[in-house]
Amino acid sequence: MDGNMYQQVQFRYGDIARRSSVTGTQHDGEEQIAMAFGYSAKELSTLPEKANLGLSCGNPMAYANIKEGETVIDLGSGGGIDVILAARKVGPQGKAIGIDMTKDMIELAKNNAKAADLSNTLFIEASITSIPLPDSTIDCIVSNCVINLVPRKDKASVFQEIARLLKPGGRVAISDILARKELPRNIIDDMALYVGCIAGASQVAEYEEYLERAGFRDILILDAKADLNIYKQSPYLAQGGCLGW
Repeated sequence: MDGNMYQQVQFRYGDIARRSSVTGTQHDGEEQIAMAFGYSAKELSTLPEKANLGLSCGNPMAYANIKEGETVIDLGSGGGIDVILAARKVGPQGKAIGIDMTKDMIELAKNNAKAADLSNTLFIEASITSIPLPDSTIDCIVSNCVINLVPRKDKASVFQEIARLLKPGGRVAISDILARKELPRNIIDDMALYVGCIAGASQVAEYEEYLERAGFRDILILDAKADLNIYKQSPYLAQGGCLGW
């Protein structure tokens, strides 16, 4: 089942990447979604057309406190929105790295970084549970609406991998969809809701436990109280379910 989950996620988001490449222009819905989750119109106006696909559920960059010269990773980098924003913050002496297991997303993000005229980005096709980078080499790790897509049995591995990669004193800023209570079995088993970022949502206490077991301290979890109906504005996610299928 878990292998099928990964395949379904790759199929779904690969399809979004391919469709976005065909249209080649920014939809109003994508901008509305990003702004609803904390990105500014000014930030979005500086991005290549398809860096923002409207797949965010927050803005981890607002909490990451990224500094010039740092090395930053984005887990599940999609079209490259947060990698591009991070690359501009770290400057030419820093590095922004995107990790995504979907080949089409990697290619899309590379093209977007090139369009943004950035030379300090790197995109790696890999699972976020096993990242081919050395220990203790990263200053900050961000992720936006991705960890919920990792099967439950593998979620702890994501946080352990984050801890492995971070330098001592490093930090992580994650935006994700969490559940306030245990989800019913019929939702958990619904593949459409799984790839739509709902069925794989952890409970808040579980998320905190993952972080603590990986060795993190000073953990702060904020409820954005966001209205997920904003996804109805998306050209990719508006069909069926909360985030579509």
